[in-house]
Amino acid sequence: MPATPEPPQTPTTLQPMPRTVVFDLGEVLVPSAGLERRLAAVLGVSEPALREAYWRHRARHDLGEPPDRYWTAVCTELGLAPERTRLDAAERVDVTFWSTLPPSSSLLIADLARARVRLAVLSNAPRGLAAAVRAAAWSSPFDRLLFSADVGTAKPSQDIYRRADVEFGTAPEQVVFFDDRVDNVRAAVAHGWDAHHWEGAARAVRVLRERGVLG
Repeated sequence: MPATPEPPQTPTTLQPMPRTVVFDLGEVLVPSAGLERRLAAVLGVSEPALREAYWRHRARHDLGEPPDRYWTAVCTELGLAPERTRLDAAERVDVTFWSTLPPSSSLLIADLARARVRLAVLSNAPRGLAAAVRAAAWSSPFDRLLFSADVGTAKPSQDIYRRADVEFGTAPEQVVFFDDRVDNVRAAVAHGWDAHHWEGAARAVRVLRERGVLG
């Protein structure tokens, strides 16, 4: 007796690939406008002088250098005595500024959270700021938060993108990434991420709709 032929298989509906949307922090979720003015006022120096000293020593701080050492280097370059009250005041202003979202970013995150988009942060940032972001209510919709000081390596090193995939539980093709620095975007693309130069929340929403992340 011939075998009964199997019924034809109904094609299964292809499910969209799950995506994790990863944001940088500084100049993406939190613009820097006003930071240098506030720090210059606290330290009693000019904004141009503050800007030079602040960024000249920042890379080591982002990799985990303690805040006292960072602010001592900044103050010394500015010709200021590294007094305890001065160091603490500068650190407080810096951490508070970078860990506070403007309304546009708050709205973006709220919209993505309502759409049940998986969110993460990948930022070059020191330990004090990382702790403040983790403690902030606005970060609760984020599934993962990874900072350079956590791992001792920073963007645009390929090491941090590989580490991020491990921490986020993602394959490179599952990540949509936004960063303000072109070198970081290029490095992320080389790693295999769908990376985009940050041009504001409205542009990010368009990209996510094009990718099918948002309806």
